[in-house]
Amino acid sequence: MSNTQNVCLIGGSGFLGTELADQLSRHGTDGNVKITVLTRDDRRTKSLRVVPTVNVVQVNPYDPAALSRAFENQDVVINLVGILNNSVGGTFEEAHVTLAQNIVTAATEQNTSRLIQVSSLHADAENGPSDYLRTKGKAAQLLKDSGLPVTIFCPSVIFGNGDGLYTRFANLLHAMPFMPLACAEARFAPVYVGDVAKAIVDSLDDPSTIGQSYNLCGPDIYTLQEIVEYTASVLEIKRKIIPLPNAIAKVQAFMMELIPGKPFSRDNYKSLQVDSICENTDSHQPTSVQKIVPTYLGKMNRQSRLQHYRELARRDIPRD
Repeated sequence: MSNTQNVCLIGGSGFLGTELADQLSRHGTDGNVKITVLTRDDRRTKSLRVVPTVNVVQVNPYDPAALSRAFENQDVVINLVGILNNSVGGTFEEAHVTLAQNIVTAATEQNTSRLIQVSSLHADAENGPSDYLRTKGKAAQLLKDSGLPVTIFCPSVIFGNGDGLYTRFANLLHAMPFMPLACAEARFAPVYVGDVAKAIVDSLDDPSTIGQSYNLCGPDIYTLQEIVEYTASVLEIKRKIIPLPNAIAKVQAFMMELIPGKPFSRDNYKSLQVDSICENTDSHQPTSVQKIVPTYLGKMNRQSRLQHYRELARRDIPRD
């Protein structure tokens, strides 16, 4: 991206989107990347408003005409939208498949020169064990079949400050005297949010990535029980973790679907039947859990945090 480019983020107000907007704003020469973040609710974008070159636009992405207008003069469109459960605010089919159809239509009308789709590891339209993985797979297939210049990234579970993995378990561990854990043997290769964002940014400079799909995993594999145990150790608290048999785990999933926010669901249970691990197809050296998680969950003092961020800055994205 050596020349000025206009980059449009759909779902840019979320966990990955915030990191990606920050990296994009520092990429290129003199901050020449102009970022438009499309959102249905601009109250969720406060953290983005302080990022240089970011413009937040309130748009309903499920309105094809409005989406087409939003794509006007955009060189790159990046779709980050993903939901983990059906809700009154949207279904898997709407959030993943319908949105992908609208993106294809709008990008075709506006002759968008690059599309990036963030999918999920093991997303599969035909054989995915859960609605989440099947609809993610359908969305990716729609984009692949469109004939548009698409690059697809398929990360394992993503970690970083404010994540839905270590942070969520940290909150549960603080609140509960013991932890009944479904799918305790499910395996993951957690990938750092900064690494995922960097892979996306770097692909924009590399035309050979067009038409390709990339799996993104961290350097180490952990069972879900090991992830919870590590979280407890970083927090320096002791909790008994009780792995649940499958039959009880299914009952737990059904019951927790009824709780507002659906902390666990039957569809989540089905997704966990496939290990979220992979052979990395990205050339970057992935960042370890141990290097990052203690900086946002542990009891590092202020000076330690500053030193850690200085070390990260030394390997930050170089300016062109």
